[in-house]
Amino acid sequence: MIYLQLFLTFLKVGAFAFGGGYAMLSLIGDSVLAYGWMTEEELLNFAGVETVIPGPIAVNMATFIGYEEGGFLGALLATVGVVLPSFVIILIVAALIKNLMKYPAVNAFITGMRPALGGLILATAATMGLTVLFGLESVSSPISFDWRTIVILAVVIAVPLLYKKLVKKEFSPILLIIVSAVFGILLFA
Repeated sequence: MIYLQLFLTFLKVGAFAFGGGYAMLSLIGDSVLAYGWMTEEELLNFAGVETVIPGPIAVNMATFIGYEEGGFLGALLATVGVVLPSFVIILIVAALIKNLMKYPAVNAFITGMRPALGGLILATAATMGLTVLFGLESVSSPISFDWRTIVILAVVIAVPLLYKKLVKKEFSPILLIIVSAVFGILLFA
């Protein structure tokens, strides 16, 4: 039964979450929490670690969660489930793309999807931010500030701004991940 749940859950994520891994994160989170496969804290921790793991977020999460819940077969089925819709859609679109783009409805669909994807990404960021920074797990949760997390956030915001102002170049996202990891080790170890 767990194998079917993993496959169908990640098939749904792959079929209905547009806009890449961060847009998929809220749908994955809802499904994973509903089944009790992870706690919200574990999900947030994995989402944080996921930023430094190579590969697509949804595929990595499907593989990890599938393996945790159903071993190798669970990982395989969850990964196939999340990838299958995109694979089929890309095959169809690749075959029809030139003919489809001449229709105003297709252009309108694509244009209409952009704000929805932005909203999904912002909602995920807001939810993660409120949970991580203020300990809000629900609307009725009391606010509990974690000064260490706020210090890391301040550093992550300040370092690129100062670097850009002083050096006149963009700060590397890879270096920013390393800086935040170092501060995480220093403050949480």
